[in-house]
Amino acid sequence: MWRDEGLAGYMRGNGTNVVRIVPYSAVQFATYEQLKKMLMEEGKTELDTPRRLTAGAGAGIASVAATYPLDIVRTRISVQTAQALANIDKLPKDARGRPVIPKMPGIWKTFVEIYTKEGGLRATYRGFGATLAGVAPYIALNFQCYEVLRKFFTPEGESAPSGLRKLVCGALAGCCAQTITYPFDVLRRRMQVTSMSGINYRYSSTWDAVKQMIKSEGVLGFYRGLVPNYLKVAPAIGVSFWSYELCKDALKSW
Repeated sequence: MWRDEGLAGYMRGNGTNVVRIVPYSAVQFATYEQLKKMLMEEGKTELDTPRRLTAGAGAGIASVAATYPLDIVRTRISVQTAQALANIDKLPKDARGRPVIPKMPGIWKTFVEIYTKEGGLRATYRGFGATLAGVAPYIALNFQCYEVLRKFFTPEGESAPSGLRKLVCGALAGCCAQTITYPFDVLRRRMQVTSMSGINYRYSSTWDAVKQMIKSEGVLGFYRGLVPNYLKVAPAIGVSFWSYELCKDALKSW
């Protein structure tokens, strides 16, 4: 990738992801904080495990519901880019000998195409059920693991761990949650692209996808790509929780 595309190749599609992740994270953390206040028992300063998991699941559901069309658009653009790069050796070269990557359709154009050609608003929420089934427990476990690890990594006599320890807590929490819920993530991505041309599988429903995958790929098919995914999840969730704590502390003192 470095040889063919340079640094830009590693950042391809990141703009689409940023457009989605800003409202997604804002809704997620804001909802979690509000649910914590609602579920907190009188006289206590921390939620017990069931209430914390409930708050995390609610935050996950709210953030997905608010931004799911952007998620399906992001997935489509990623797949279209991968398809365009499948025969990269056959693409025309620029003056430096690097392949000229064809311009991919933007966010709005992709959304309009899905909306007008695949069934309106319902098409922009294809795979929503499978996504909720994975995201709700994933976010719930994220917050639960982070809070437990945060307490464990806080030195005695201090109220919070250092910034580096917060990063480690977030990274470990993300990996734990991802390991448990990864099959749902695989299903989500499969359902989001099942109607695209060039895709060699077709599913009529989430349950149909489960049956076909077990038949053709076995149980391990639900964990394909898990290890490379850790390379993304660990730093992403670590930085996410660190930023969340940083912003929360800044707002308290503002």
